[in-house]
Amino acid sequence: MFNGSVWLRLLFCLTLAFNLVLTAAAQSAEKSKRPNILFAIADDWGWPHAGAYGDPVVKTPTFDRLAREGVLFQNAYVSSPSCTPSRGAILTGKYHWQLDAGANLHCIFPDRLETYPEVLKAHGYSVGHTGKAWGPGRTETRSRELAGKRFKNFQDFLSQRDGDAPFCFWLGSSDPHRPYAPGSGAESGMDLSKIKLAACFPDAPEVRSDVADYYFEVQRFDQLVGDALKLLETNGELDNTIIFMTGDHGMPFPRGKSCLYDTGTRVPLAARWPAHIQPKRSVTDFVSLIDLAPTFYEAAGVKIPKDVTGKSLMPVLDAPGSGRIVASRDEIFFGKERHVPSQEAPDMGGYPCRAIRTDDFLYIHNFRPDRWPAGTPNYTKAAIPGTWYGDCDNGPTKTYMIANKDKDAEHRRLYELAFGKLPAEELYDLRNDPDQLQNVAEDPMYQMIKVKLAKELHQKLVATHDPRELGQGDALEKHPYLGGGPKHPSLEKKRKKRKQKPVK
Repeated sequence: MFNGSVWLRLLFCLTLAFNLVLTAAAQSAEKSKRPNILFAIADDWGWPHAGAYGDPVVKTPTFDRLAREGVLFQNAYVSSPSCTPSRGAILTGKYHWQLDAGANLHCIFPDRLETYPEVLKAHGYSVGHTGKAWGPGRTETRSRELAGKRFKNFQDFLSQRDGDAPFCFWLGSSDPHRPYAPGSGAESGMDLSKIKLAACFPDAPEVRSDVADYYFEVQRFDQLVGDALKLLETNGELDNTIIFMTGDHGMPFPRGKSCLYDTGTRVPLAARWPAHIQPKRSVTDFVSLIDLAPTFYEAAGVKIPKDVTGKSLMPVLDAPGSGRIVASRDEIFFGKERHVPSQEAPDMGGYPCRAIRTDDFLYIHNFRPDRWPAGTPNYTKAAIPGTWYGDCDNGPTKTYMIANKDKDAEHRRLYELAFGKLPAEELYDLRNDPDQLQNVAEDPMYQMIKVKLAKELHQKLVATHDPRELGQGDALEKHPYLGGGPKHPSLEKKRKKRKQKPVK
């Protein structure tokens, strides 16, 4: 028979075991309450090309729904208007200039950098991605999965995940990256006469058709995200999922992608999360996509790593109303390192530049004004043989603007804005020049504001240990470049002919 002390010890053990079971159950319940995270990102989709922003031609019902049922961001910007560094900045929550080799396109992602999907996976999230995640480039450790395991599609991921775990999914797409099917926009029924062309483009049929083809792929991406929302609704998980939808930088057109103007750095952004975001909100706070990683950490109840530079958007999401929510979010910083090495041989460098954007002004500092911003026009001397204006993707608009640069004074002006060399400083008064076409950096009326903005930019770059600002920028250009570059049309034709040559 058991004596009293044995019974007490047994009772203690049973009580301890029961408490452990209750604790585990409570933790499991708490875990299940954590929101799912769906991040949908297009490739080369820029602001303001969505119905929610008033575009009269492109149809984006999914994005518009997120804006209607959640919040629309009016001032969202990327860290860099280049695929690889922009995506690296999103994944790490750090400016691209803090990413070593990751500051560049077609680079090697360093092992020392941690991504938010990796951190959330370590905290119990089921993580995966489809389509384009980080890149182009490769990781230092070849098998590393920066955005989680790759799945065929979102449905495949949902069918294989741990049913008890919240998920974090990166929904990527190659749309609307070039090349486009010529005439696809017009053939889909778009009225090209209603397209609002960017002020830096000439108004020509070739340009309108090119923009329509871009719109066609934007719409295809919007449908992809719409299909994902339907899956969440079917599974009863839509309202417990925080959804962000955006692009990695501006449209792949002259003075867009790889440039620091709004046409290159400003992106659509909308978010839906009924538990925290009131519907039909429109906020003017300046937000960077590097703010998403700390937002996801906080939403998931995970401590934000100390080396994360971005600031959580939770105060913006949780607040009611529209307009400027957080007073201090009144400016934004971004820049560019090496996109395509597109200077003349033997220079394999990029076009390093940094900027500060406020409600009223855009100030840009170009560190190497001796270089071509969009790449050398002389493809026979290019560092990567045959590269033609290498920092601007090939396409009908680019070809038209170059071929017609001497047509008249207006064509020449727009050509110079897109492809000509630039001074060390640019300043645009957005109150009078919202399209950022008239550089007033040398105007005596603007010297005080220019000095003020230059000082603020310098302080930010020093505070975030930007190698370029600290005189160590050349180190960023010594990292290997793993890609190619846009070729001169004559070389493209030869390449296509070689592909078409029958095999004997």
